[in-house]
Amino acid sequence: MILQYTLSSAMFAMLVSATPLMGQQKPLVFRAGAATSNITPPLGSPIVGGFAPFPATHVHDELHARCLVLDDGRTELVLVICDLLGIDRLVSDEARAIIEEDLKIPKANVLISATHTHSAASALGRDARIISDTMDEYQRFVARRIVDGVKRAHNLLRPAQIGFGSAQAPQHVFNRRWHMQPGTIPANPFGTFDKVKMNPPAGSPNLYEPAGPTDPQIPFVALREPNGKPIAVYATYSLHYVGGVGSGHISADYFALYCETLARLFKADQQSPAFVAMLSNGTSGDINNINFKNPRPKQEPYAQMKFVANDVAQKVHAAHVPLKYRDHVTLAARYREPSIGTRRPSHELLDWAKKKIADGPKKAGQTDLSYIYAERTLNMAKHPVTLKMPLQALRLGDAVIATMPCEIFCEIGLDFKKRSTLQPAWLVSIAHGYYGYLPTPKHHELGGYETWLGTNRLEVQASDKLLANLLEMTAELNK
Repeated sequence: MILQYTLSSAMFAMLVSATPLMGQQKPLVFRAGAATSNITPPLGSPIVGGFAPFPATHVHDELHARCLVLDDGRTELVLVICDLLGIDRLVSDEARAIIEEDLKIPKANVLISATHTHSAASALGRDARIISDTMDEYQRFVARRIVDGVKRAHNLLRPAQIGFGSAQAPQHVFNRRWHMQPGTIPANPFGTFDKVKMNPPAGSPNLYEPAGPTDPQIPFVALREPNGKPIAVYATYSLHYVGGVGSGHISADYFALYCETLARLFKADQQSPAFVAMLSNGTSGDINNINFKNPRPKQEPYAQMKFVANDVAQKVHAAHVPLKYRDHVTLAARYREPSIGTRRPSHELLDWAKKKIADGPKKAGQTDLSYIYAERTLNMAKHPVTLKMPLQALRLGDAVIATMPCEIFCEIGLDFKKRSTLQPAWLVSIAHGYYGYLPTPKHHELGGYETWLGTNRLEVQASDKLLANLLEMTAELNK
């Protein structure tokens, strides 16, 4: 017996709509996941950030690697921010190699940067100014914890929406390089005279004008679940750090306080999975939190840090109110390693340095900048003639986040924002390595701390060459 079935037109339409057509692809789902890893070093570790390291005696707040993974259905990107002064290239290379091996995310798609807190142990090895090919114990620990944080964030990937915004906080950023009245700038460690002074005496009548601009913008990327539950916010602010910590304290500085405050403002500080706020360092090589014309009175430890962190978090949170979220954006990445020349000391400077070392410091136990820069000069003579500079550009929809492995001057960041073919666009400092300050050629002519040999390690034209590469990479991402 043959059975016959008759379908109504409505039932037939439902069946057809539920069956994918030949060759038809399922719609791509945008996903995000975020997590943190603790990277706090043991007490007794040397705290770096000044001219002479000293042992940590207390942990005021824990250091973290804050990790974000994005997936557009075809491409995955990883963004990591570490509470460190800087991150050695070896650490970034090791972490990214493991991530590529274990998670199959290409190394070129993984951004790892440091906040530049001056109250952390060094992940730069025994001496940040010596090129090394081996990692120490803490560096290996940091690399492993970065990988753990990324894996946890990857485990938490879930459908997400993405939004882009920015806030303004001009009152916390000041250019720290100043022109001064003629004859009032003291000799530098090399016995010569600069045209500008870094961190001049606050309130001095000899101050003339800042040598460069500031960047008050705080661009950010916000991720949330489709129901509105926040996942992460990745923001960037061009402020060196705030400081004002307790003696011997390990601290993530205002970067971590901002993250805690933003979580509270989102009412997500007790959320599960955890909401992860992230604040990277923008182009703050010549920017700090000191108003040199009108200095603030002396404060208790952490007071100014809390003030800046709370205000920046409030401004970023308020900027979310008008934000428009998208269900999907396309992700992409570019990575290059152009060769850049290193600064070479002259024969005269080498002779000066050798004599200074032979004479010894002025007084044992006291900071002698000339002696310190004599050591740095001799180290620079041992540097390779060229170094490969890791550069990266990540595309998130129409936005682009690009990186350099240096303390980038503010003008370079403003130039990139203006000239990028993708918008919004911004730079993140101290990513995938640490190669000192990056002034413009104009600032090299002015001199000052950030241009001194040993503080500055790359050729005078380095900023122009690196920026040109990043603009080319951004144009490639825009095709």
